[in-house]
Amino acid sequence: MDRLLKDYRYYLRMERKMSPNTVSSYCSDVAAFLENYGSDPRKAVSADIVDYLSSKSENISKRSQSRVLSALGSFFNWLILEGERSDNPCDAVDHPKLGRYLPEVLSVQEVTDIIEGVKTNTWQGVRDRAILEMLYGCGLRVSEACTLKISNVYTSEAFVRIIGKGNKERLVPMGGAAIDAFNAWLDVRPESAAPSYDDIAFINRFGKPLSRVSVFNMVKKNALQAGVTREISPHTFRHSFATHLIENGADLRVVQEMLGHESILTTEIYTHIDAATWQKSVLSHHPRG
Repeated sequence: MDRLLKDYRYYLRMERKMSPNTVSSYCSDVAAFLENYGSDPRKAVSADIVDYLSSKSENISKRSQSRVLSALGSFFNWLILEGERSDNPCDAVDHPKLGRYLPEVLSVQEVTDIIEGVKTNTWQGVRDRAILEMLYGCGLRVSEACTLKISNVYTSEAFVRIIGKGNKERLVPMGGAAIDAFNAWLDVRPESAAPSYDDIAFINRFGKPLSRVSVFNMVKKNALQAGVTREISPHTFRHSFATHLIENGADLRVVQEMLGHESILTTEIYTHIDAATWQKSVLSHHPRG
């Protein structure tokens, strides 16, 4: 089983080009199933998958159950590719019905309060403000912010080159606030701990790249200081970036490109504009409005 998991991990990383976080998540889900199943996965049938998901249904959400099923489906598809199976037992298992997921979104004023509330009298404060401006101004994922390279930020041309999920590249325009904050950070950025970190944009006090956890904690701290008590994360700024663009008339396809979404269906979730705006738009265009 250990050998199977090792080979499957290699397949996800090298052939599917999945992100490290997705690889880790999929392998963790598959390992948990194999441990619970306790037998040769080449012999697993659909009923085994259903029983396993049922045993977890009280402890994890439907969304997590769906993720586990996707991970197992991927694993069994890989076994088919390897000639170890002729069928996928997950094909006959329905994904749990999920309600429409609406992400937490900040108002423009809340975003402003959080960013402008960051104290910039230390280099850490200047860095944190630059990170927040990039998260909101460019719609970055937290992993993209942590791995952002200085050489991929073109402040003179006002755009940033992002290497996103699956090593897919996209170009995102930078607004004036993001440019100013990033340049201010470069002016005070301390030396890196090693030459290999010299091109990493955001580093910690040890001169090493910031971790995702550090950015999560920074966001929560500055949100609380600004009086925003809702549960938010770095991804909330990405959600807010997309929502505010669409509310202000940006084309859905353009937002899709800027977010790096493979399918426009993923981007459509950001069309949940407030009822007042929606009502005004409909009535102003209706012939009998």
